[in-house]
Amino acid sequence: MGFDALLGNEQLKENLSAARRKGRLSHFYLLSGPRGSGKHTLAGLIAAAMLCAEPDGPCGVCRSCRKVLGGSHPDYITVDAPDKKIIPVQLVRDIRADVYIKPNEGARKIYLFPRAQDLNTEGQNTLLKILEEPPSYGVFLLLTDNPEKLLPTVRSRCVELKLRALPEELLRTRLRAEFPEADGGMLESAIRRSGGYLGQARELLSGGGLSEQAKRFAAAFAARDVFALQQLLTPMEKWKRDALIPALLEWLELLEQALLVRSGLTAVTSQAAAIGAARDPRDLMRCCQSLKKAMEYAQANVSCAAVCGWLTWELR
Repeated sequence: MGFDALLGNEQLKENLSAARRKGRLSHFYLLSGPRGSGKHTLAGLIAAAMLCAEPDGPCGVCRSCRKVLGGSHPDYITVDAPDKKIIPVQLVRDIRADVYIKPNEGARKIYLFPRAQDLNTEGQNTLLKILEEPPSYGVFLLLTDNPEKLLPTVRSRCVELKLRALPEELLRTRLRAEFPEADGGMLESAIRRSGGYLGQARELLSGGGLSEQAKRFAAAFAARDVFALQQLLTPMEKWKRDALIPALLEWLELLEQALLVRSGLTAVTSQAAAIGAARDPRDLMRCCQSLKKAMEYAQANVSCAAVCGWLTWELR
């Protein structure tokens, strides 16, 4: 198995395999790349390599590998608070205490930070104190889509692994295998818009991961059904801002995809295709601006009720 589960990035995989054979895998890695570039896949493979029972791991079949890749190994620990925009510094302080407790099963104790860029300065400085004097078995895997958000002192302690876009033909071959039902136009559109990253292309071809709320919006907006839009927006008046803003962003992305359709590109989702066919570019641009303004209002502490009421009029 080795690192082959990560698509592309051949030089990076060769370097990691060589380091594994020589027993020189680092204690601190910074995995950087856009969303969908394979950071989580690579982190799991590195952790499996460190905890694998075989000398040329990760083998993918031993008990340790299966537990790591299945997300159940007690020595592979995720440090995150998904419901928080900023990772609480207390989580990092807890790790600072926990790291000196020896591993449960393996030779290493590995901490995964899936969104290291969301550590504030205090959190990063707390982490830095751990990185400066870790126990011999401690390993830290920091994942980020923006390395510049990390302190230079933190970055200097880590070996940075930059995940690259995949060659177009490799990406095309993989997507054809995973989405045999997708027609050629949709496939090529997903390849172009993904920037060469498999995760983003998968998301586009699987419907963009649209929520049920976004699908209802798309249907109502394409049909110019003012009453359906009002029915959709009225319950949202009672939402909290941290729920409303992502929903409006999803609607905005749908309209932006519809604009691409109007410019001659093939739609990746049926919802974007329907909107693009039903609404003219000027109308789409106006509604995109309205959604952007609505998000600005919500971020500026305008009540969700006021924002949704205003949108009911703007998106008519």
